[in-house]
Amino acid sequence: MTTPLTLTDTVPEAAREKILAGIRAHNDTLLGPTDRRELFIPITAENGSVDGGLIGYTGRGWLYVELLFVPERLRGEGMAGKLLALAEEEARARGCIGANIDTINPVARRAYERAGYSVFGRIENFAQGHDICWLLKRF
Repeated sequence: MTTPLTLTDTVPEAAREKILAGIRAHNDTLLGPTDRRELFIPITAENGSVDGGLIGYTGRGWLYVELLFVPERLRGEGMAGKLLALAEEEARARGCIGANIDTINPVARRAYERAGYSVFGRIENFAQGHDICWLLKRF
């Protein structure tokens, strides 16, 4: 029997969790249990609210930087490099051998390259003349 497929532009959280659980279970079967641990470095405004920072995780020997945002008030001060350095220090303490990150922002890409990351993949003219790049750094 064929399961009918439907398309929607909303994703119920329970569906997202079910699919993610399936992927994780499959990967655990393929690669062994994961040692995934979340990593969060907040940047806080004067009022104490989070207005930037780094979100990622470590697992299977790698740091994955999912989100990195520096608020306008701190740009040009090397904050992206400081966030990456702190995340990398923790990743090494957790036994990681490297890190990866992606970006479409050419200014961010240059900041990551200054921090020792190298482009290992690219889709040219991904959006509005900008390339999307995947960067890697081995420790």
